[in-house]
Amino acid sequence: MTKTEAPATFTRMDESTAEQWAVIGQQTFEHQDRVAERVLAMVRSLADITDGFAVDQLTHCLQTAALAEQAGADDELVVASLCHDIGKAVSVSNHPAIAAEILQPYVSDDVCQMIRVHQDFQGRHYYAHFGGDPDAREQYRGAPWFAIAERFADDWDQIAFDPDFDTPPLEHFEGRVREVFARPKSI
Repeated sequence: MTKTEAPATFTRMDESTAEQWAVIGQQTFEHQDRVAERVLAMVRSLADITDGFAVDQLTHCLQTAALAEQAGADDELVVASLCHDIGKAVSVSNHPAIAAEILQPYVSDDVCQMIRVHQDFQGRHYYAHFGGDPDAREQYRGAPWFAIAERFADDWDQIAFDPDFDTPPLEHFEGRVREVFARPKSI
């Protein structure tokens, strides 16, 4: 590290300099690959969560991504499908919002919104069992991402709990994950 690359010494952002932020920005850029590695670790941790389903949440996410891939979805949508329940590593109750926030800097707004609301779209298949509105997705009708959210929920996500599905390993998707998380839209 050269003298101009020394770590920042400020203890308050309002005392920072442009030179210090140039170093911080460069270091952040150089270490961008850690984002994908942390995301992959969170996805792997879903193997510990079953919560009564026929498969663990890692398997569910792998199946969802595989179904998206088989349907010809682009890499961004396949990776979002893989990561759609990543928030369950932190909190099941608000997992869609957590997953959407993790994905937001790396995917299109439409894909981010799809992930943010996927539970309401899936609700068509189970909300009534809890006294909820199975038509909760209708509040989003007219949104530019409605069709892809509907396809995601109905064709990939809600059918991805099959212990007999030929589930690919996480390694199958790792390159795509690294590619998507290598290029944030902004800092």
